[in-house]
Amino acid sequence: MHTHSLHLWQHEHIFGQDQVKTGERRTLLVIAITTAMMVVEIGAGIAFGSMALLADGLHMASHATALGITAFAYLYVRRRAHDRRFSFGTGKINALAGFSSAILLAVFALIMALESINRFLNPVEIIFNSAIGVAVVGLAVNVLSIWILGERHDEEEWHCSPYSPDRSDHNLRAAYLHVLADALTSLLAIFALSAGKFLGLVWMDPLMGVVGAILVSRWSWGLLKDTSSVLLDKQALPQLEKSIKEAIEQKDGNRIADLHLWSIGLDVYVAAISIVTDQPKPPEHYRSLLPDNIGLVHATVEVHKCEH
Repeated sequence: MHTHSLHLWQHEHIFGQDQVKTGERRTLLVIAITTAMMVVEIGAGIAFGSMALLADGLHMASHATALGITAFAYLYVRRRAHDRRFSFGTGKINALAGFSSAILLAVFALIMALESINRFLNPVEIIFNSAIGVAVVGLAVNVLSIWILGERHDEEEWHCSPYSPDRSDHNLRAAYLHVLADALTSLLAIFALSAGKFLGLVWMDPLMGVVGAILVSRWSWGLLKDTSSVLLDKQALPQLEKSIKEAIEQKDGNRIADLHLWSIGLDVYVAAISIVTDQPKPPEHYRSLLPDNIGLVHATVEVHKCEH
């Protein structure tokens, strides 16, 4: 066989990772809005001597950093999509960025909890009107950011199927959870500060901080589980396995002896399939039986003959 004929059995392992995703454009827009608000709040806090404004500005800076990780991941995935050192493309980099952002969310939740406990033990004077104003502005900015990111609103980015009800772009989901955490913080702050101003319930402020920390921790844990499953090549959903088994075993007495199926990116899967049959056919025959609507982009098939 001539070497130049091998291309008939070869294919690229890019799987669309070199394309600009709408999640990337959304994230860049949210970064611009968040950074602008951060600069305004830090500048106003320094100019007017307001610790509340300065603190909220620095808080937004932490989220701008997290969103920056998301944007960098999108860029890196595209730029390195043709790098052959990545065996199955660069799709898992999105999951890695989501995992990193989940850790930042967990750290943010811990800081919220510790600061709230400290406020319980060492109360400080609260300038309610200024603090409420800052919280309202921050909430408006974060609601706008949430609307821009629009989780599951874009059919190009969010592919729902009967096989995978929770499929999503982990990178975009991480960005969404960061701005959602910010919005929750502002909303709880408005509620607590209003209770303190109008009802004298000053203790509501640190209490809402603890509540917010618990909720953010739950979001962080969920994102950590989902992204770590991708990074550790956890077996794909049982529905996907079932569809493959049904397609292969429905004829010719075929039986799947071993099946490995895992995710390598957004809605992209690879499989290693070991088939036992008494009427063996070329691997291409079994690949042609595989369903084409589950995102399976690469399948390694081995066939074993069974005399019995």
